[in-house]
Amino acid sequence: MDRKKVTIADLQEKKKTGEKITMMTAYDYTTGILVDQAEIDTILVGDSLGMVMLGYDSTVPVTMDDMIHHCKAVCRGAKYSFIIGDMPFMSYQVSIEKAVENAGRFIKKAGCDSVKLEGGSEMAHVVKAIVDAGVPVCAHIGLTPQTATKLSGFKVQGKDAESAKELLKSARDLEEAGAFCIVMECIPDLLAAKITRELNIPTIGIGAGKDCDGQVLVYHDLVGLFERFTPKFVKQYINLAPMIREALIQFREDVETGAFPGPEHSFAMKEEEAKKL
Repeated sequence: MDRKKVTIADLQEKKKTGEKITMMTAYDYTTGILVDQAEIDTILVGDSLGMVMLGYDSTVPVTMDDMIHHCKAVCRGAKYSFIIGDMPFMSYQVSIEKAVENAGRFIKKAGCDSVKLEGGSEMAHVVKAIVDAGVPVCAHIGLTPQTATKLSGFKVQGKDAESAKELLKSARDLEEAGAFCIVMECIPDLLAAKITRELNIPTIGIGAGKDCDGQVLVYHDLVGLFERFTPKFVKQYINLAPMIREALIQFREDVETGAFPGPEHSFAMKEEEAKKL
């Protein structure tokens, strides 16, 4: 059977039937193709590209132009996965008008299917405005990297009853505002399970336990390309960095010793033609 483009309705149906949803980050054309070929349901072009692709210490410096550039590349590669563009810091906090305008750029200019933004109840009115303008929104609660300084660093959120109730309220408010799904990052598994049970929209966990409707990981963490640090919630399926580094070393040594290129990598010229030079 021919593959069809994943839709919001497909994700909602998986929530209803209990079939798990898969989400993976991608930041370029080649990775977009690979993730798409793996039949991952959704691709998040995350602002985490600031750290893994651009070398920043956080996601904060990432700009709209950065995001549009990378989203366009991913969209050119992935034809079936549902693609979510991550709205960077200060692209939706300044005003409703600016938030709607920037969200529209992800759809109209980059070719994404939806956008993601961070924040709880305080961002519900922004979510509603963007959704009312015709752009689907994926919400993001718990550890929100753009405001990690406000949260006193990259720490688990909702560990006590009071803060857990706030996250539950945020999830309800964001659903009411029209979000079609919610990413929950670094929150206790029992809290994530409760939120998942209470919401009608899918929940996607990252460091939020097994009871979420789906799971997301950063591609570079999963394949072992990002060596600066590895979060506890990451499962590394392959460790590519040492393999790539060894290949590069072998290339350098082959060039230095004259082993590369060999005759099989070169283009021959007829001897009689060479004599005419």
